[in-house]
Amino acid sequence: MSLKSKIFKTVNSIPQAYWDSVNCCTNIYYSPEFLSAFELANTDIEFNYIFILKGEEAVAFANTQIVTIGIETITKNIKMYANLRRVINKMFCNNHVRVLFCGNVFLSGEYGTFLKDGEDKIETFKAIADGVKHLSKITKKLSAIFVKDFEKESLYITNHLKSYNYTAMHVEPNMIITLKPEWHSFDDYINTLKSKYRVKANRADTKSKSLKAQFFTVEDIQTHEKQLQELYQNTINNADFNAQILNLDTYIHLKKAYHEKFIVKGYFLDGKLVGFLSAMQNETHLDAHFIGIDYSNNKEFAIYPRILNDYVKLGIETKSSQINLGRTASEIKSTLGAKPKSLVCYCKHKRHIPNKILTPFIENVHIKSFKQHSPFK
Repeated sequence: MSLKSKIFKTVNSIPQAYWDSVNCCTNIYYSPEFLSAFELANTDIEFNYIFILKGEEAVAFANTQIVTIGIETITKNIKMYANLRRVINKMFCNNHVRVLFCGNVFLSGEYGTFLKDGEDKIETFKAIADGVKHLSKITKKLSAIFVKDFEKESLYITNHLKSYNYTAMHVEPNMIITLKPEWHSFDDYINTLKSKYRVKANRADTKSKSLKAQFFTVEDIQTHEKQLQELYQNTINNADFNAQILNLDTYIHLKKAYHEKFIVKGYFLDGKLVGFLSAMQNETHLDAHFIGIDYSNNKEFAIYPRILNDYVKLGIETKSSQINLGRTASEIKSTLGAKPKSLVCYCKHKRHIPNKILTPFIENVHIKSFKQHSPFK
């Protein structure tokens, strides 16, 4: 039986039978409540949801967003001569480009496509690729398509995107801490570290003692929303690449939907909010989400190292099997025992000739190297 795609503009317009058939909602990141939180709060993004149908039965799902990105945000992360970068920027008139993302632009990892168990994975994934192709054709002023993020085990499926003229590129890895079941407290974890790493972790807690930490309720997020957004913006400004800025109204919706599973923790210095972390408990995994830091106080009060320590504490307290600390700052995360899990994305220009021209530059995207520490005894 042939496969066909059906596109929905809002989560609320998707029939419940489709969710039930695909059976993806045990993973929070594919649930309508999670997706709806982002849709409701980020009205400057165009969301589309693709379902693959076999007859009347839904057998796959893909989450997409159309966002606008400054071309310089993209090219500054591609290793090339400065003159060549200027030429490419001028190709796009130093302007903003509209990009179709298949995958959640606000998450790092395989949270964009879901294939129902028992279906032919390659044929079903190709049907998703056809659905994305159709969506790109009916989207006006679209420049590029970006399909993200896939782990090594999925590449035998996703490499079929190359037959659709996509080019594969490695992106910064997720940094994963695997928690041991015998770690019942942070002290248990600390005691497994080599001396210099144990000293480093303890120093972060000591330097940050002046900070008053508080888990946020929905009301707390609403009260401090402006400061949270400003602190989050600080971290975005320090990042090499960010496709889209999250409206932290999203956190209000997530907290209402997921209660204690969605965690926001604020750090106060003399009554002023100077940092926050956010995380989601997804089955047995704890996933770090965005953070925010007042960098003027970061060095003296070790805000960021404290946040990293607290992620480890949260992982142990929630009896998680692993903590995904996300991308960026890979080396410092490795000092806590995090190991990289490589990710591959695929991208293409919507038009054939520009895609041919840009392919070698996409192939030359290099992720930053970092020193991988081995902190455990």
